[in-house]
Amino acid sequence: MSERPESVAARFRKLPLRVDDATIRIAEEETSRVSVRDGVAEPSRVRLDRGAMIYVQIEGGIGYAATSDFSDEGLRAAADAASEWAKLSRGKSVFTSPPPKLPRPEGRYESKRGTTETLGRKEQVDLLLRECESAKIDSRIVERSASILSVRAEELLASHSGGEAFAEQYFLAPSLAVTAYDKGRSEGRSFGGRYGGFCQQGGFEILERAGFSGSGKQTAEEAIELLSAPNCPSGEMSLLLMPDQMMLQIHESIGHPLEIDRILGDERNYAGQSFVSLDMFGKYAYGSSLLNVTYDPTDPIEFASFAFDDEGTKAERVHLIKDGLLLRGLGGTTSASRLGDPSMAIATTRACAWNRPPIDRMSNLNVEPGTSSLEEMIASVELGVMMKTNLSWSIDDSRNKFQFGCEWGRMIRDGKLAEVVRSPNYRGISATFWRSLAMVGSPSTREVLGVPHCGKGEPNQVLRVGHASPACLFDKVVVFGGEA
Repeated sequence: MSERPESVAARFRKLPLRVDDATIRIAEEETSRVSVRDGVAEPSRVRLDRGAMIYVQIEGGIGYAATSDFSDEGLRAAADAASEWAKLSRGKSVFTSPPPKLPRPEGRYESKRGTTETLGRKEQVDLLLRECESAKIDSRIVERSASILSVRAEELLASHSGGEAFAEQYFLAPSLAVTAYDKGRSEGRSFGGRYGGFCQQGGFEILERAGFSGSGKQTAEEAIELLSAPNCPSGEMSLLLMPDQMMLQIHESIGHPLEIDRILGDERNYAGQSFVSLDMFGKYAYGSSLLNVTYDPTDPIEFASFAFDDEGTKAERVHLIKDGLLLRGLGGTTSASRLGDPSMAIATTRACAWNRPPIDRMSNLNVEPGTSSLEEMIASVELGVMMKTNLSWSIDDSRNKFQFGCEWGRMIRDGKLAEVVRSPNYRGISATFWRSLAMVGSPSTREVLGVPHCGKGEPNQVLRVGHASPACLFDKVVVFGGEA
């Protein structure tokens, strides 16, 4: 930043505000995307976004105002605008009692990077070109693309009455995709998913951790294999989901349904509601006894790790589902106050940028490993299919009935892996699907993945989410091919 955020916060504290509570969140984010397509480097994109959001409470009213003007006049104008909104909202908010004072933020967080060295644009382009060239294994490979998304983010959250917390974070998401075509049929295959699923927090060592080197040839080989693969058969059978598909299953049928603001109806007008109701907490069997789901923003390499959320609540690892039982939802200090139960608050309230107010978001949402090896899970299946890498998804407004398609499938017959199949799909109902969980993979099957672009809220907020999961086996799932 041209001016250190601590200095901006110090000047904010000098403003003569007549409020019950006030905070400022100062954020700067620099995003770079380097990409190549079919052996040609595309124009690099670099974006710098910087500004501040001021939050105030006045006699039970809440107001926000954002500014990119860090002068005394700019900060004062934003504070005045937030104060006016707070006065207008008194007695008209969703609170049945006065909103809570936000936690006083204290601390510092920095991404753990295995290396602080960065790859320059030329080095990144050369790496991407090498992988795309290695994918050119056959004339039937008709499209190749690869990219590296890297982000540096700084944020300072400071209270007007004292106390502040600072975060400096680094994120990386490599991706690669190929398309094969032959005799009127095209098949796509991607490395970690087409949306940067191997996203993690840290430096350029993530490329090695994800196994990006060599991904071009392997991905192309699988795309060619799909061209001659039979259509996935239909029927009720066992389903073995690998981590890069488990990631989306967790995201859509556990993460979004458990967001408290969605349960309270805040998202109903835009992105739907939830089949989960408040009276289910502590009573509802969300899954089989093998299902354990944690919210863990403390994992140093996962994509959405931090020390405190954007309301100032300290990050900690908590169980949302334990031994299949639903314990709690995803809600921060404000949502817990609306529930009348401050103990329900966890550090899960985040904003995507300086000009958005924080809302309830999933961050790192993980299925905990079990004890079964991949070989044991395969050996237990009489008839089933292994699926990898999401290709398509559909889920209803209550996050209940869903249908997902994958890029790659492989049949399991009599305890052994059999033929590769194309266009594998499955459907289910969240309220019962997780109860069919029959085996959970050991830590050896676990992968740390994520979703770089999760959208939610009005106005829309696109935010980073992490998901870690082992492979998981489900019984009696409706599976079908993508072709009639």
